Amino acid sequence: MNDVVFALGLSLLALEPEPAHLVGTGGAIGAICRHWVYLQLSSEKYPIPTFLVNVVGSFGLGLLAFGGASESTVQLLGLGACGAFTTFSSFSVETVQIWERGDRVLAVLVAVGNLAGALAGVALAWGLVGALA
Repeated sequence: MNDVVFALGLSLLALEPEPAHLVGTGGAIGAICRHWVYLQLSSEKYPIPTFLVNVVGSFGLGLLAFGGASESTVQLLGLGACGAFTTFSSFSVETVQIWERGDRVLAVLVAVGNLAGALAGVALAWGLVGALA
């Protein structure tokens, strides 16, 4: 394994322990929260949990980005928690699965809705931080 890591020009020792621990801890929290949302809101037809985590996570990351959060807070909550809470890969797979089952209109709505919702979440955070500043 180390040979593969070094062949790619990477060194695990190059990671600073504190930021790596913050991102990892936040990632664990975000992944568990996303799993909980999926358990609560799963639907056979509509990918509601994916849409919700992407919009809420984008809003949260927007608050951190525009709110002047410290570097360690961004590492813990932004890169870690929001990064693991949101999911571009699940959104992409679910959209293609909806397309494959023949529901083309819903697939397009899911694709556009996720992008628009995530951008709206960031814009809302940006506006909120600006209004409170």
